[in-house]
Amino acid sequence: MTQSRAVTVARLDGAGAARDEGPSRSVYAEVFAEPPYGETGDAVAAAFRRFRSQTRKPGFRAALARGPGDEPVGMAYGYPPAADTRWWEGMSEPVSDAMRHEDGRRTFGLMELAVRQRRRGQGVARRLHTALLDGPGTERVLLNIRPDSAAAVAAYRSWGYQKVGSTRPWPGAVVHDVMLLRLPGLPSSAGEGGAGVVE
Repeated sequence: MTQSRAVTVARLDGAGAARDEGPSRSVYAEVFAEPPYGETGDAVAAAFRRFRSQTRKPGFRAALARGPGDEPVGMAYGYPPAADTRWWEGMSEPVSDAMRHEDGRRTFGLMELAVRQRRRGQGVARRLHTALLDGPGTERVLLNIRPDSAAAVAAYRSWGYQKVGSTRPWPGAVVHDVMLLRLPGLPSSAGEGGAGVVE
């Protein structure tokens, strides 16, 4: 657990995240009701039906930030894509086989990261991100993000993420940027290099 500015950040495994679904859901519902997302109560309910399934996936981990009075102020979670993942399907431009290769270990898929508005600009998002990736490392981190989420895109870029393409992650979705972070001290897979990075 890390602590600063009266905010604590705890890392959770799948079972712990499932037990703490309520606090994570309250943060998610507030943050993703904002523009450009505009998620409704039905969309939040659907997201957390998926969340319950995701907490049972191998390698799932989450982070939860709490402020004074144990108030939840931020959340993040994800898991490593399996070898048969569909994450790379539907890319606007094809990527190399080396780039898209998954084995359930090399990549951590960052599914969600959200911080309540009044706690933004205080380093909470970065601490959630760090807590989520702390421990036995993977080679890289992968995420999808709406390009009109300007503040979030800028934050990810400042942390070292690079755009590697665009996709519609589910039928009817708006176009999302696919962003990749290569973790320090771990080599890229042979043949991947920097190919496919879009700036």
